[in-house]
Amino acid sequence: MTLVASLVDYGSSDEDGPAAPAAAAAAVQPPKHTPLSMPSSAPPTMTLALVNTAPAVVPKADSADMRRINPKSKEIFYNPTVEELYAPQVGPENPFVMQSERAVKNMFTGFVEEAQVSEFHFEDNRRTFETRGYAYDPSTDVGTRIIGDKERALQNKGDTLATARRGKDDRKRKAFGEASDVAGFLGPWAGYDGESRSSAPSEEQKALLATWKPADSKKRGRGAAAAAGGAEGGEAGEAAVPEMEYKEESSTLHIDQLEDYLGRTYITPPTDTGVKFGEVPDRCFLPKKNIYTWSGHTKGVAAIRFFPVSAHLLLSAGMDSKVKIWEVYGPRRLLRTFNGHTQGVRDISFDLDGTHFVSASYDRSMRLWDTETGKCLQRFSNRKIPYCVKFHPSEAMKHVFICGTQDKKIIAWDSRSGEVVQEYDRHLGAVNTVSFIDEGRRIVSTSDDKSIRLWEWNVPVDTKHIAEPDMHAMPSAAVHPTKKWICFQSLDNTIQTYAAHDRFRANKKKTFKGHLVSAHPCQINFSPCGTYLISGDAEGYLCVWDWKTTKMYSKLKAHDGVCIGAEWNPNEPSKVATCGWDGLIKYWD
Repeated sequence: MTLVASLVDYGSSDEDGPAAPAAAAAAVQPPKHTPLSMPSSAPPTMTLALVNTAPAVVPKADSADMRRINPKSKEIFYNPTVEELYAPQVGPENPFVMQSERAVKNMFTGFVEEAQVSEFHFEDNRRTFETRGYAYDPSTDVGTRIIGDKERALQNKGDTLATARRGKDDRKRKAFGEASDVAGFLGPWAGYDGESRSSAPSEEQKALLATWKPADSKKRGRGAAAAAGGAEGGEAGEAAVPEMEYKEESSTLHIDQLEDYLGRTYITPPTDTGVKFGEVPDRCFLPKKNIYTWSGHTKGVAAIRFFPVSAHLLLSAGMDSKVKIWEVYGPRRLLRTFNGHTQGVRDISFDLDGTHFVSASYDRSMRLWDTETGKCLQRFSNRKIPYCVKFHPSEAMKHVFICGTQDKKIIAWDSRSGEVVQEYDRHLGAVNTVSFIDEGRRIVSTSDDKSIRLWEWNVPVDTKHIAEPDMHAMPSAAVHPTKKWICFQSLDNTIQTYAAHDRFRANKKKTFKGHLVSAHPCQINFSPCGTYLISGDAEGYLCVWDWKTTKMYSKLKAHDGVCIGAEWNPNEPSKVATCGWDGLIKYWD
């Protein structure tokens, strides 16, 4: 009982009045049964001191009425006061957040504060810093603090490129003359006294040029006489230029007989496939699985093309310098191998009826082949690497093909005579793609100079030049089946769309994303009905987008390496052929 009484006395912290201990004692009553007898040796009663450890906090009068604002909220739907806006954050602190993450940020890398700076002063200081190594600090209100080389700024007295004093031009200008004097009137084109505007070399420069010999004179077969500029030496030098060395062409037939019992060869479309050749399917579907794989190339496959109209044959260009033709229907055999190039084949193209095709190789040559017999009919070369080739789509010009070359030119060749028909030389870099639009009356070309040029057929001057600062090189192109749009594979991992009718301009709403190109010229293509757009991928995927919504519908793992080519069978609703740098050609359905 003594211990209970002590606890009762300790439980009260209010010593002002005697009523509190009495009330507390009444609240705690011992049980009415007989208590146990305490031993006589019980310890004495112990009194505990009262200690209040809570700090004295004086709350603000309006803290209860203050509305707290979440610092992560983007919108506030009422007008907060200044105290509410700048009130400190309340609540427990997350111990697992790093110090860098606790800082106030309005973007990923930190806090950016908007400031109004004159474009003239910004460019002036930027150019001054690049040229002289110093500039004025834009963060100060007055703008007198120097950033960079302060010693040089003191030497130039803090002048920028815009405020620096330039030396006075003391040259004397020639008289303009009278306008009535037609022969002697100079006008604003009059020069200065003692000024020489002749670009002809002086006598000393002529003597130096006569002794100069080009470093590659042996390679080109031109002697010192040709370098000196003599007429006889020039003729001898031109005669000494070695011709292109071509490898003897051949082809290998991989089937037992070229003709069947009716005298038909493999270029004749089969009649037992159940496919209506030349008819566009009403509706197309997404390819889902691999149904066949062709293997035969020892290196990567750079391009594949279906036979025109019937698409019963598939032509492939390999980096092993060989071109092969395969069956699409039936046993899907390897029919013929075309040999003749000494380096990898970059591009191939059938003519209008498929009886001939042209191949472009890294050995700086192009060859015209007979699809049926395998003979090489013609050789073409301008001593530069051809990057793309394409036959003219019209019946009247089906014997003409164009190629984009390494030396920034687009050359049109006549496949019958082997002569150059026209040259289009306006690009500033290697030409990557050449496409025909408007039924072959216009040409669209892209280049490494990150530009698109529009040409009229047989007119060597571009009618339109598109070059924006945010544009990238476009190594692949495809025309929509409706002939109204053309898409380009851009190296910023997007596919850009341009209107191919009337005004040639970009359609920003038709931008396809989601794949990775990584500077590879991955081929793009459309489904026969124009519903889907397909493209290869640097990671080996076959990507399929919806044309209307630009949404990616499918992404299939097609090849182990780069999936460089993708062709949709023009007669099938869901069959696609792909090729990759793993040397395989796969057929999907």
